[in-house]
Amino acid sequence: MPMLVAQKSAVSDDAISDNVRQRLAIDPDVRGAALEVSVKNGVVTIKGRVHTEKGRKKATEITKKVKGVVNVDNQLALYSDK
Repeated sequence: MPMLVAQKSAVSDDAISDNVRQRLAIDPDVRGAALEVSVKNGVVTIKGRVHTEKGRKKATEITKKVKGVVNVDNQLALYSDK
């Protein structure tokens, strides 16, 4: 009988992406923003626009708290920026 191989405890990029999207969507300072979230090897890149600087900073804070996130590249701009 073959032995079962233990799965890695690392969180997949897809799982990180889903979790980040869900958390950003429910946060009152960030939700409603046009965001694009991509993840590669635990590094999350957030692109798009948010309404306030507070929302921009909070997006980074929320993302850093997600299990499996190694680093955050926040490329968000404000709607008020031209």
